[in-house]
Amino acid sequence: MVEGIIWRYRTGSPWRDLPGEFGPWKTVWKRHRRFSGDGTWDKIHAVLLAEADARGEIDWAVSVDSTINRAHQHATNLGRDAGGPGELHESAHRTP
Repeated sequence: MVEGIIWRYRTGSPWRDLPGEFGPWKTVWKRHRRFSGDGTWDKIHAVLLAEADARGEIDWAVSVDSTINRAHQHATNLGRDAGGPGELHESAHRTP
């Protein structure tokens, strides 16, 4: 099952294109979904990180340069203030 899940993510293929050697694609998908929902993948990831860190295989130094680490304009779910009438925060129907 795990090999099938790994294959799927390495290739980017749809689940239904999973080769038969990994078993029925629906079974592999259901196992992946269950592992994602119950935190199994998070536990596996934590153990692998801890083991690699204990062997000194992880360099935790991170350098982030904001000039290259930008989100695409459509990557946000926040509205954009274009300055139009729909963006005003005041009521248009004020009583004097």
